[in-house]
Amino acid sequence: MENQQKTWFITGASQGMGLILTQQLLAQGYNVAATARNLVTLQNAVGSSSSQFLPLQVDISNEESVKSAVDAAIAKFNRIDVLVNNAGFGLIGGIEESSATEVQYSFDVNVFGLLHVTRQVLPYMREAQSGQIFNLSSVFGLIAGAGWGIYCATKFAVEGLSEALAQEVNPFGINVTIIEPGYVRTNFLKSSSIAVPANPISAYTAIAEEKRKHLEDVPGNQIGDPAKIAAVMIELSKSQDPPLRLLLGSDALQFADYKIQMLQTGIEANRALSLSTDFK
Repeated sequence: MENQQKTWFITGASQGMGLILTQQLLAQGYNVAATARNLVTLQNAVGSSSSQFLPLQVDISNEESVKSAVDAAIAKFNRIDVLVNNAGFGLIGGIEESSATEVQYSFDVNVFGLLHVTRQVLPYMREAQSGQIFNLSSVFGLIAGAGWGIYCATKFAVEGLSEALAQEVNPFGINVTIIEPGYVRTNFLKSSSIAVPANPISAYTAIAEEKRKHLEDVPGNQIGDPAKIAAVMIELSKSQDPPLRLLLGSDALQFADYKIQMLQTGIEANRALSLSTDFK
């Protein structure tokens, strides 16, 4: 299928990875239906008046809003070949610091929003008996750290549901790939994509330093190149057998290797206890 006939549906496209991917796709002649919370911001960021670009204002936490956007994409392009569940945000703060409202909103966007979009797109992919879904997770969907518990919990959820989804939709010719980047040099840490709890607890001094570091020191020094990540995703969309998971960045590999080592060490240290609970 020629590029101009393939249609991508991308959430969170007004900044960061979503914006860079949208721009690369349009430059290569693909159809792109792109969503954001603010339509004008999206249009200005992408800067395209091409008939192959469909900007959509969507609240992904609202399933009716998502349905309207997917319907509009189908009405214009007749199909959705690649879905990129990219929209999401980070919450830096301790578990005790994070209110029920803040936690709920994190899951509404990072998990339930992804589910809303996926459920609306899948009927069209099943009918076409083809499709590629990219779910943007993180290496922190594999390993968690202090101050990132809620964010990691949402990404752990994305990992689990994506692994099951891949098995469910494989008979229909649909592939699912979980993208697991390390730190990527976008404006993620310097935008509305990052939040801190409204009521911090002073006793958590280490978490306070984690917040400061990620808001002051890390931005601009991330090792991951978003343009290269976007290019990898475009190439993967052409594969007949894309991977279920793809770590991107040397830091992502280091974190994942550490998690594997930690699991193996723990399993071996407690093997006797693990085996002791079977019926004889």
